[in-house]
Amino acid sequence: MPETTRELLTLGGWKELTFSPFREDVSIHWIRPFENDQPGVALLKYEAGASVPRHRHEGLETILVLEGTQSDEAGDYGRGSYVVNAAGTEHSVWSDTGCVVLIQWDRPVRILEEEIA
Repeated sequence: MPETTRELLTLGGWKELTFSPFREDVSIHWIRPFENDQPGVALLKYEAGASVPRHRHEGLETILVLEGTQSDEAGDYGRGSYVVNAAGTEHSVWSDTGCVVLIQWDRPVRILEEEIA
């Protein structure tokens, strides 16, 4: 396992980590799970064509794209892009090419499409 954040983020150390299923075609490696009202930090790996349905951010979300391209209704975010989604915002997310992102959530998101179903 990578020993430093530098190895993890800039030298591809995340490739050595074990990922678990998170959503269909999206897997997760928790760096710091939600605990005692503390933010969650994780790596998400999207397979090509993967998507996350429309959801609402209950707290601040920040994303750093490490590989590939992640997209939402506002645009496409390639390697090195830093994306901030404020509390109360809504969007859906997808990756046509596949991607890996470092993500931090202040609070878990609320998936909206699953509430309607």
